Formats: sequence, C-alpha cells, structure tokens
Amino acid sequence: MERKKWVVFTAAILISLALGILYTWSILKSTIEASINQHTSGGFNWDISTLNDPYSVAILVFAFVMIISGKVFDKVGPKITSLIGGALVTAGLLVSASSTGYGSWILGYGVLIGAGTGFGYAVITPVTIKWFPPNKTGLITGLVVAGFGMSSVYMAPLFTFLIKDFGLSHALTVYSIAFAIVIGICSFLLLNPPKEEVGKAIVNPASAKDDIKVSEIFKKSEFYILWTLFFIGSGAGLMVIGFVSDMVKKGLGEQAFLGVAIIAIGNSSGRVLAGYLSDKIGRFKTLLIMFSFQCTLMVTAAIVTDKGTSPVLLLIMATFIGLNYGSNLSLFPSIAKDLWGLKNFGTNYGVLFTAWGVGGFVLSRVSQMIKATTGSLEYSFWLAGILLALGSILLIFFERLMKQRTL
Repeated sequence: MERKKWVVFTAAILISLALGILYTWSILKSTIEASINQHTSGGFNWDISTLNDPYSVAILVFAFVMIISGKVFDKVGPKITSLIGGALVTAGLLVSASSTGYGSWILGYGVLIGAGTGFGYAVITPVTIKWFPPNKTGLITGLVVAGFGMSSVYMAPLFTFLIKDFGLSHALTVYSIAFAIVIGICSFLLLNPPKEEVGKAIVNPASAKDDIKVSEIFKKSEFYILWTLFFIGSGAGLMVIGFVSDMVKKGLGEQAFLGVAIIAIGNSSGRVLAGYLSDKIGRFKTLLIMFSFQCTLMVTAAIVTDKGTSPVLLLIMATFIGLNYGSNLSLFPSIAKDLWGLKNFGTNYGVLFTAWGVGGFVLSRVSQMIKATTGSLEYSFWLAGILLALGSILLIFFERLMKQRTL
C-alpha cells in the first residue's frame, strides 16, 4: 500500500509537468507574431489584436471544464478521466500544428487543449490527497500542483529549440507524440485508494460524512466568499505577472530564459511553501499572510514602476508576486477538501475553480485596458493592491465566521 501511494504521487507530478503546455504560450505567441509581421505566404495572417485569443479561450475553457471533469472523476475515477484529458490535449496540439488559421487555433489550442488540461488537472490533486493523512493535505497538494507551475522551466527552452530547428508545426507535432506517451503511461498508474484508506483522510467531524454535494455548497455562504477570495487572489496575480515578466525579459535581453525560469520557480515554490505552512498554522492564516504580502508587493510595484527600475529588482518582485499567486493553487483545494470532504471533491473544487478562470480573464483584460488607456502599469498595480486589501478584510471576517460555526 505504501508503494502504491508513492507511485500515484509520482505519476500525478509527471502529468502535472506535462500539462504545462499552457505555459508555452509566450513562446508560441512570439513565433505567431513574427509570422504576422513578416506577411509570409502560408504563414499566420491574424489581426494583431486577436493574438492572445487562443490563450484567453484556453484559460476560460480550462476553468469551466473543471466542473465537468471533476464530476467525471468522481464517477469513473482517475484513470479514464486522465486519458480523456490526454486525448483532448493531443488532439488540440495536432489541430494547431496542422493550420495557421485563427479558427483552427481557437479550436485546437483554445478549446481542445483548454478542455484537456481541465480534465488532467481535475485528477492530479484529488487522487493524490486521498492517499495521504489530513496533516499532509496542504504539502501534498502544493507539491503536485507545483509541477504545473514548474513546467515552463523545461517547456520554454524545449519549444524554443524545437521551433528554431523544426518550425512551429513540427514542434507541436513532436510534443504531441511525447505528451501522449507520458500521459498514457502515467494514467494507468493512477488509482484511488481503498475506501478504508480514504476514510483516514477525513479532516474533521464537520466533513465526516464526506458526501457534501455541489447542490448543497451552493446554499452555503462560505462558497461565495471563497469564490470571491479565489477570484481576487488568482486574478490580481495574473493581471500583472504577465506584464512584469515581459518587462523582466526585455531588461535581461538574451538572458530572458533565466528570468522565466526564476519566476516559474517562485510560482511553484509558493504552492509548496503555502501548502506546508497551512498544515502547520492553518489554511486561513496562511492565506491571510499571502494576501497581505501580495498587497504590499503590488503597492510597492505601483510606486516604483515606470521609474527606471532595474531588471534585477523587477525579477525579484515578479518572483515574489508569482510565489504569492501560486499559493492560491494549493490553499483553495485544501480548503475545499477541509470544508466539503473527499467523496465529491472533484465536482466541488471544479465549481470553485471557475473563480480562477474568471478572475484571470476579467482582471487581465481590465489591466490590458488600463495600460492601453494610460500607457502605464501603475494603475493596474494599484487596482490589484486595493483588491487584495479588500480580500484580506473579507478573509478576517470569514475566518471569524467559520470559528463561530465550530463553537
């Protein structure tokens, strides 16, 4: 039984690393943009304003498919759910590789890869935490989802090399084959533990029956508060981290890949650190620390931005912003498990996860509009800081509310 636990854990991390295809968008985007500007025959001929559309669609599809994929996971288990995800991502890679058309990329990268990522991501956390005791939930969740954040460390240089030597179409085709093999093998290693083992992972008497359904969580005020907090925590990070990363890459020039790797490490380490800390001092205290720290970083960034800040300082700030953003991806699934149990975890967390997609999409668009209007990032940082301050206040209120319910 002990050996099976670590086999599942390893397989989940490998799947998490493979699913990071979404983190290659900056590389793919640069290649597509260069093709648009060159006006080459048979190349990309998109309106430059639509350049981010495939990625934006992928994020939204990813988030909302988590509702469906979570339900599938709860019904048929991890193996089939993961294989569905692998098939969808592979198909999406091949569709994107076969055409330079805008519609094909919306379908391939946006819909199919977004949906496939949702199915794969819906598996890796619940199947793993079922094997571990409650005092390890945060750490294990953080380790598993850290793979997703770390993927750009190898994805960025891999796709840069493949595109340079073989072209974009062949790069996507090669990766689709490797991806299908890895997901196919790892999916067959995933399995839920026996029911008596799952029972050991129940956190507290409030979740002892372990059967809270999604229809029930919609009746709870805690769901809407958590959704709002997840919206703020993820959206505030995503709305500025892309801009800061671009500034770092421009400042570092040929060493830009180093900046991307360091930011990715910060993103991933935040997931592990927050998960570990939440096991020790509690989920809500850890989340409040992360929100407050992120708020401070945003205000600092608002003050120093557009003032000739050095690339090194920007890199440090981007790394810590990424660290705080990453913490959301380990804390919120852990909180969902604590409050609503494991039996319907896939569906319940899938519904909560829509906050990540909506927050990232809405606030990133708002930030882009602010920058286009003002020509500065300062106001985006101020907006993120204000939202995080409000989120911190809401979190204090929420923690007191939850304590009153347990008295």
